[in-house]
Amino acid sequence: MNIAKAATLAGAVALCAALSACSGDQRPRTERVDPDMRNESGTIWDIFGSRRSPNEAVAVNRYLWNASLEVLNFLPVQSIDPFTGVIVTGYGTPPGGGRAYRATVQVTDPALDARSLRLSLQGPGGTAVAPDTVRAVEDAILTRARQLRVRDGRL
Repeated sequence: MNIAKAATLAGAVALCAALSACSGDQRPRTERVDPDMRNESGTIWDIFGSRRSPNEAVAVNRYLWNASLEVLNFLPVQSIDPFTGVIVTGYGTPPGGGRAYRATVQVTDPALDARSLRLSLQGPGGTAVAPDTVRAVEDAILTRARQLRVRDGRL
């Protein structure tokens, strides 16, 4: 039993010695390094951290964001995250409507574009909503976003 422990310990020491010998290469580097690909910070912990600065602006379109909140104002907001661009609402009935809906909106890009808007609607109990209804709500949000942009004079 002691021989097995000694062999394991000797193997571990040999492995550590072999690995430490690999780090002693002091030859000058001759390969070309692309300046866009170099690591600025240089520690292993950087791969676990966020590359974004905490002072960086939010990367969602503000007109789509505000238009989504205005068009869906009859729905109670359950959670909202402007940094990821996600709005989750609870169930609510639109004015003049008889069916309750729930919505999840995601604004994925800073561009005022239909591809930047993702909308999911659910009926009571999670039932599917007709694609025409989803399209009508998307169109209403996009139209309102364009109106907000024109109002700000940024067209």
